[in-house]
Amino acid sequence: MKEPQGPKANRTKPLYMISVAAELTGMHPQTLRVYEQKGLVSPGRSRGNTRLYSQADIDRLHLIGRLTDEGINLAGVVRILEMRERAEARDDEIDQLRARVRELEDQVSEFRTQVRITALAPYDGKGPEQVLRGFLRGDVGD
Repeated sequence: MKEPQGPKANRTKPLYMISVAAELTGMHPQTLRVYEQKGLVSPGRSRGNTRLYSQADIDRLHLIGRLTDEGINLAGVVRILEMRERAEARDDEIDQLRARVRELEDQVSEFRTQVRITALAPYDGKGPEQVLRGFLRGDVGD
């Protein structure tokens, strides 16, 4: 998997120790450990193996808290998070496809321009320099 670039990279940078993450989310550190054990969150680790939570982890924990406060059990939370991640991945793919479509539209436009230019200055066995000189002189089609 590619490492995030730009703003996403800042959101995924491990920053907060478990005590800070617990305070930021209003959750007990043991709850955070349980969520990690169940695969709901995957904090990074320091060289000393200390859990380090990113801003994305904190946001995810806030969402988990909201969902559990609404009465959704952890199995349901897992399903919701999986669906959310798939939707985000599809959105990213759609953005990439839209960018590719724009590139192809630019290429088609360039090709059409080349076809129009070629139609205005037929080759007729002349060298490219002769065609260009004739075109610049206004000898189109001669």
